[in-house]
Amino acid sequence: MKTALLAALLAALPLAAFGAECAPDRVTVSGDWGQAGFTVELADDAAERALGLMHREEMPRMAGMLFVYDEPGPVSFWMRNTLIPLDIIFARADGTIGRVHSRARPLDETPIPGGDDIQYVLEINGGMAARLGISEGDTLRHPAIGSDEVPAADPCD
Repeated sequence: MKTALLAALLAALPLAAFGAECAPDRVTVSGDWGQAGFTVELADDAAERALGLMHREEMPRMAGMLFVYDEPGPVSFWMRNTLIPLDIIFARADGTIGRVHSRARPLDETPIPGGDDIQYVLEINGGMAARLGISEGDTLRHPAIGSDEVPAADPCD
């Protein structure tokens, strides 16, 4: 229990404390509770998005996958062939979190709708969002988030 608490507290420390920068393999989630960094794989084309985290038996604690869509739209996920429970975090074009689906059940094919204006989806280990306090209105930070038309809520400078 103490180890889990310590890991969650360390994860919520400012990333600057660890020298982390905005990078393609990192997503920062920020909110009133603080911020946490995740090492991510990027799924930014149709084939990568279709495969996602299927067939994996485990994932490191502060890791995940960031799904990037070309433009905002309706997004729905399912857990077909996904063996680990996941928290699925749906974000708008500016990186603002619109919905957090906690602990999606492995192998469940029930659709998990994210909303109508979603451009980014972050999948992390099930239960991690609640442990850290991640909720609607928090922001994702990553080089892929934001554009000239829609600036990121938490930009990579």
